[in-house]
Amino acid sequence: MATLKTPINKSDHIRGPMTAAITLVEYGDYQCPHCGMAHPIVNQVQAYFRRSLRLVFRHFPLTEVHPLAGIAAESAEYAGAAGLFWEMHDALFGNQSILSISTIFMIADQLRLPEVLLRNALETGQYRSKVRSDFMGGVRSGVNGTPAFFINGVRHDGPYDFASLVSAIQLRLGADSHV
Repeated sequence: MATLKTPINKSDHIRGPMTAAITLVEYGDYQCPHCGMAHPIVNQVQAYFRRSLRLVFRHFPLTEVHPLAGIAAESAEYAGAAGLFWEMHDALFGNQSILSISTIFMIADQLRLPEVLLRNALETGQYRSKVRSDFMGGVRSGVNGTPAFFINGVRHDGPYDFASLVSAIQLRLGADSHV
């Protein structure tokens, strides 16, 4: 059974209460169509569990097949520095079918993030090490494709439709309560 090798830390992007009983970690790629399909499902799962679940998103850009995935991840990190990670995250997935450099700058503009600063961050690789750190943490945890989910530190290798994720989380909660 694969486990999460990199503990949740202050550099992670977390949606939900720190005291939640469930931590769902997703390794994802903004250009991956499977991640795009999983995005609304993960949001539904989080709404279902409400304050019992915290979501952690980590970057796992598969740049060999998704050439904009790394740039999109760095753009999300840039937005995160302004406290707008989740807004950029949701917008990148929401615009996945038309994702381009222009789309990324359009989203940044809608979030009132200065294009010149984003362009500079991308050109200098200001957030590349964070994206790389997430990626390598995924590799150490056995991730080799996206999306990859960990429920309370244990890899979920099953389907990621709503019912399957809810069931897996409930099973994990039961297992964790017997430890």
